Amino acid sequence: MTSFIQKFSLKTKNIGKRSTKKYLEDALYKNLFKEGGEENHIRKNVNEFLKSHKSAYKWEVGKSLKVLRQRKLYAPALKLSETMEKRGMNKTINDQAIHLDLVAKSKGIEAAESYFLNLPETSKDLVTYCALLNCYCKELITEKAEALMEKMKQLNLSLSSMPYNSLMTLYTKTGHPEKIPAIIQEMKANDVMPDSYTYNVWMRALSSVNDISGVERVIDEMKRDGRVAGDWTTYSNLASIYVDAGLTDKAVKTLKELEKKNACRNITAYQFLITLYGRVGNLLEVYRVWRSLRLAFPRTANISYLNMIQVLVNLNDLPGAEKCFKEWESGCPTYDIRVANVLVGAYTKQGSLEKAEELKEQARRSGAKPNAKTWEIFMDYYLQNGDIKSAIDSVDKAVSIGRGDGGKWFPSSAIVTKFMSHYEQNKDVAGAEHFMEILKKAKDDLGVDIFESLLRTYIASEKTSPIMRRRIKMENIELSDEGKRLLDAIS
Repeated sequence: MTSFIQKFSLKTKNIGKRSTKKYLEDALYKNLFKEGGEENHIRKNVNEFLKSHKSAYKWEVGKSLKVLRQRKLYAPALKLSETMEKRGMNKTINDQAIHLDLVAKSKGIEAAESYFLNLPETSKDLVTYCALLNCYCKELITEKAEALMEKMKQLNLSLSSMPYNSLMTLYTKTGHPEKIPAIIQEMKANDVMPDSYTYNVWMRALSSVNDISGVERVIDEMKRDGRVAGDWTTYSNLASIYVDAGLTDKAVKTLKELEKKNACRNITAYQFLITLYGRVGNLLEVYRVWRSLRLAFPRTANISYLNMIQVLVNLNDLPGAEKCFKEWESGCPTYDIRVANVLVGAYTKQGSLEKAEELKEQARRSGAKPNAKTWEIFMDYYLQNGDIKSAIDSVDKAVSIGRGDGGKWFPSSAIVTKFMSHYEQNKDVAGAEHFMEILKKAKDDLGVDIFESLLRTYIASEKTSPIMRRRIKMENIELSDEGKRLLDAIS
């Protein structure tokens, strides 16, 4: 979705000569990313700047928040935003909308609601209402999103396509694409001009019910209307729909249109082209677009290498992926563990644990510590090969590190079930309890399924637990009838 924040992005300005006693020598966002985009480096640099009590121009703070948000580094962005406000930096309504979004992503929807309610009445306009609506839609809270949209209409706010786009995205993600045509009709009735995103989400809704001819009618309508020119996002969306539908010839033809629309040489457009050519299995086109990207952007970003290496791995071109990785490694200003993870994953799927371990250690020596994803890759390998002890060790490390955005890492429900089933089958109560202790570091509420599996493990091992009943009560676990029977048997 085109973020409401992007509409108020700030252009880089020349800081010129200024006192380094009062200000940073470089612009704030450059200072924050001087050691690369790794989350731990960003957090450290944000804290150093705030502790230094040096000043920064308001546009620098805005630019920094924009970049941090783009990198999904919400917690350090929120800390920066809060601290600068405490230091007297006035927030416009647009700034408050950005802050609300950061609160939602860092502290949750209730904190965002509280922030919105405490705003001055003069700040509660279309921008902040749209920000809150966007939060509800992102969190898939349909009832509150619909209620807020109705309130916005009652307040006679001059609605743009933005809130409608948010609602349509919500309905698409919650499996209700049938609601989208009514929204489109309401927009037409109220003379709300659509934008490229409106057409994109409309096409996606139709494709979700396999109405490809309907998708093509939307493109035709957009061309006839003439008010919105299809950009590269429109054609990347259409090409992706064709790929999903198995219409390779139409997909390739649309990708050629996408290339024509990328006259301004947008880096993201190049990356979409590489990904989509990869999805249709056209390795020659993948390399051709990669060469074009490298010519357009000689200082190629880590994310572009990450995307290219992933596509090559998906196409089983491991030698090409390794060559691309070495090229990146030889010139990267900062070693990004995410790039290394792609090859680590490829090696483990190939069964080459030694190569994967060697690359992990090479990354560590280069200053990139393994992240949660690294350990998740090793966990999958060990699980697949029956090495439960090493798999558990990997889970423990992933949980301890957490996610790059500051959130907790937690294994998927399928992985949790696989571990608990192993302990059940092997009558290993100690192993199950140890696994649950690790999970507790990341999540307080483990849920009824895990506890009932634990009870079955106790039964299988013919062990009892006099404290289990009290433990279940303290955890607020509502056992099923079968779970209650198991509890009676062991406690």
